[in-house]
Amino acid sequence: MPLSDAPSVFGLLLVDGFALMSYASVLEPLRAANVLSERELYRWVHISVDGQPARASNGASILADGKVGDPTDCDTLFVFAAGDPSTFDDTATFAWLRRLANQGVRMAGVSGGPFLLARAGLLDGRRATIHWEHRPAFAEAFPEVILEAGLYVIDRRRMTCAGGTAGLDLAIEQIERDHGRALAVRVGEWFIRPEPRAPDLPQRAGLSDRYGVTSGRVLKALAHMEDSVEEPASRTALAGIAGVSARQLERLFATHLGATVGGVYLKIRLAKADLLLRRTAMPVTQVAVACGFQSPSHFSRAFRAHFAVTPSQRRVSHR
Repeated sequence: MPLSDAPSVFGLLLVDGFALMSYASVLEPLRAANVLSERELYRWVHISVDGQPARASNGASILADGKVGDPTDCDTLFVFAAGDPSTFDDTATFAWLRRLANQGVRMAGVSGGPFLLARAGLLDGRRATIHWEHRPAFAEAFPEVILEAGLYVIDRRRMTCAGGTAGLDLAIEQIERDHGRALAVRVGEWFIRPEPRAPDLPQRAGLSDRYGVTSGRVLKALAHMEDSVEEPASRTALAGIAGVSARQLERLFATHLGATVGGVYLKIRLAKADLLLRRTAMPVTQVAVACGFQSPSHFSRAFRAHFAVTPSQRRVSHR
């Protein structure tokens, strides 16, 4: 419980291109806590990099109360990054984040925000999570961070959150820690969230939902495919994992997925390659290796056949 009746002050650093859903999911529960308790439990200030209004990814603008570098009297600073946080490289912002952390301010990254905290050196040796789409780039850039796949992680004075609606879970968790379970439950009900979600719940739907498959044998093979992109398993090995013969596995894939084992595996590897091209600065040749292709030329042909553009064109169009 808080040691003082004074409201907790949250700083909200909004980088142009931030996701409005992630921002609202964190802020609205704090507002609701104030309304439901009929007290000002939380106060917040908006901060942009240059002090100008911060523009969300959908075009909405949020007025800033201050800019990076200004003295900030907050207990916790939430960082909301843009759609591709790997491209943000402002040394003044990173120095400011480190200074606040050294002053004892709790630091929180939401959606792509953990990328900025890590680049500032504030997540070294700590557990953290990030939106699943940023995960490959984050893992490549910050091997010293203990990356997890859940909705949110609280490791001492660092909080990281996958973004989207997971911000709601993190904010309500914070409200419970500050002001008790009863208020947290009321805030959850306010937002039609009758049951809390555990922080380690997966960010994505399960394999069965994503592929529309209920066969346990097919799901075992698919799980291994997704976990073995860099070094693809042979059809025989996949059949062994599924507990059937290679011929039977092909029949199961044809029945449940309408495709061959090799065709499904190729789509999985190409989807991973597409994500790496869009979300990392890995050279195309390195992406090819990371996705199990024997040569860049083989990778380029397969990618173009599937996406109708070359890997290099895909990267340029995304940037």
